[in-house]
Amino acid sequence: MSIDTQTVDQVAHLARLEFDEASKPRIINDMNRMLSFVEQLNQLDTSNVEPLIYMSDETNVLRKDEAKAGLPLADVLKNAPKKDSDYFKVPKVVEKK
Repeated sequence: MSIDTQTVDQVAHLARLEFDEASKPRIINDMNRMLSFVEQLNQLDTSNVEPLIYMSDETNVLRKDEAKAGLPLADVLKNAPKKDSDYFKVPKVVEKK
């Protein structure tokens, strides 16, 4: 497979990138070099290699999800910059149209 100007334009469109015409030959060269490297990897014999599913043998140790008593409302609202009796006051971020 070889990269041409049309392929660079398609990839740039999909990646939302813009290239000027002067830089396209360098980009084509770089992409062709990447593809040739991948072609070299395809020549390796991987028949005795197991697929890698996880990067390490470590596993997450998670605690049980247990319901606990929450904080008192007065403590929760104590450091709030703006509050109303039982609620945080925040700036409006959604406007009606």
